[in-house]
Order: sequence, then C-alpha cells, then structure tokens
Amino acid sequence: MGPGRLASLREVSENVMSDTAALDTVLPFTVPELDVRGRVVALGPALDAILARHDYPEPVARLLAEAIALTALLGTSLKFDGRFTVQTRTDGPVSMLVVDFQTPDGIRAYASFDATAVAAAVAEGRAAPADLLGRGHLAMTIDQGGTMKPYQGVVVLDRTGLEEVAHVWFTQSEQIPTRVRLAVAEVLTRDTGGIARHAWRAGGLMVQFLPESEDRIRARDLHPGDAPEGHVHHHVEPDEAWAEAEALVGTVEDVELTDPEVTAERLLYRLFHERGARVFERQPLVERCRCSRERVAGMLAQFTASQVDDMTVDGRIVVTCEFCSTHYEFDPATVHAGG
Repeated sequence: MGPGRLASLREVSENVMSDTAALDTVLPFTVPELDVRGRVVALGPALDAILARHDYPEPVARLLAEAIALTALLGTSLKFDGRFTVQTRTDGPVSMLVVDFQTPDGIRAYASFDATAVAAAVAEGRAAPADLLGRGHLAMTIDQGGTMKPYQGVVVLDRTGLEEVAHVWFTQSEQIPTRVRLAVAEVLTRDTGGIARHAWRAGGLMVQFLPESEDRIRARDLHPGDAPEGHVHHHVEPDEAWAEAEALVGTVEDVELTDPEVTAERLLYRLFHERGARVFERQPLVERCRCSRERVAGMLAQFTASQVDDMTVDGRIVVTCEFCSTHYEFDPATVHAGG
C-alpha cells in the first residue's frame, strides 16, 4: 500500500458540499476488521485535459476514461520509481488503448479507433466497452528502468470489459482476491463566472483481500490453474470477511463513483463505517506528457538517411505526439540520421 498517515474515517454529513480538492487523486484505505485494503480514484480536470486533446466519439472517450481510472488505481500502488503501462490491442472498433503512468503522479493516454466502425456500433446498439474492444489482449507492463528487466502480464480479451479483465489479471498474475469497480460520466459544471460547461468525471474502487494470519492466507490463495492433470483440489470455504467485503463492493452504483457530491471518504463511510475503515493521505494525479523536442530528435536520429528522406514532406519533418497532440517540426538537414 505504501507509506501514509493513518486517520480514522470520519462520517460526512449529507449537506457537505463536494470537495473539489479531492478530484484527480487516489485515496488508499484499509479495513482491518475485514483484512482488506484498497484504493478509490476520482478523476476530473486531468481527465478533461487528456480527452480534450482528441476528438473522440463519446463511447471511445468513455472507454479510454475507464482505462485511465484503472491504470491510476494500479499505478499509484507502485513502491518504486518507474512506469506502469496498460495497453490493449484488439480487433474491435477501438483497436488500441494506451495509458501510461509515471511514478509518482503523472498520467497520459490515447486511443486508436476506426471512426466508421464506432459509428456503426453505436447505430446498432453495440457501443458497450466489451463490444468496442472486441477480441485481442491487454498487457500490463511494469518498468523500473535502469538495468531492471520490465515485467509484463498479458490477459486475453474476448469481448470483455475492463473490470472483468482486471479481475482475471489479479487471479492469474497476483493470486490475490480482488474486486474492481469503474464508472464514467459526463457532467455539467459552472466556472467562476457561472458559465455552464461540459466535463468528464471518472471514478474507480479497488478492494483486495490481504489477511495476515497463515491459515487465512492459505485459504485465500487462488487456484493457479497449472496443477498436474489428475490433481485433486481441496474445497476451501470462502472467507466470511472477504465475502462481506465483496458483497459491499457489489452494492456500489456508478453514480457513487462519479458524483462530485460523493467524495471518496463519503463512499467509504457508506460501505465500511460499521467495520471502522481507515484512510491514508491522498495521492495526487497530474496529466503530464513526457514528450519533448529533445526526445523526438533522439528518436529521429535512430532512423537511416533514407528513412529520414521518406519522412520529409515539403522540406520539413513533422512529428505529432499521439498522447498530447503536440507538433514538432524539424529541418531534415539538422537530423543526424543513423547508419
């Protein structure tokens, strides 16, 4: 979970106004009585900034927002300096999603899609995330940099949504009982001048069962799926604490994850106040791209002279960052091509 200052979760009265400072943050929490830990993410302006740079159709924007919320939940749990990337490659109308998290707080994202196929899916009522993704795979990559070899886990996508994929990934890769909820909404907000404007909101909740006693740890462990043929698996009754936590998470509605009036603390109080949930300090999220003119120049230097010539149009080389849409122009004469 990472270091943090513990404080008792306090009840939030129903007439308290929304806390805008809680947007673009992840709130880690623990419920000691149930042996569960988790995180709540609330995305606002940072999500708006990412989506505003691209003319995404509404279903594509929603899907990418879900992926950003999922990546924020997972990436902010890293206990080292590095990168965490979630990427899909599928045969659906949205062929690729890429969300890149740079510790401790930077996030960027983009989607590749077929506009005609997306429009057809919407017209036919097939615009759910699972329909837009189609079949393919999702990869989660952890890169600590330096001499450390990146770790990658791959999950098959077969017309499944991102919540279901997250559950499969934790079952296969981490063997930790985990439940994830994701939600996205379009809302109307008012600026300081009282002018109404459209805004995106995304929220997510992740809860994991992490008991400390050895007996409960053995009962917690999931079937790894690679036992020899003929092996007899012993039936283990579900842990009552985890069953209770799962049931409570199952009651969470989408609006509770996206409504500005429902802060993370208020949501946790609704779910776990009888069990005494505790929260750590919030972790901020910042929309930030890592591209720069120097990085792009370094990339161009890896191409051969012939390739540089092929990229030249009207005497200029123009490179556009897929994440932030920033345009970089270069004079081919200044590009030091590789051999």
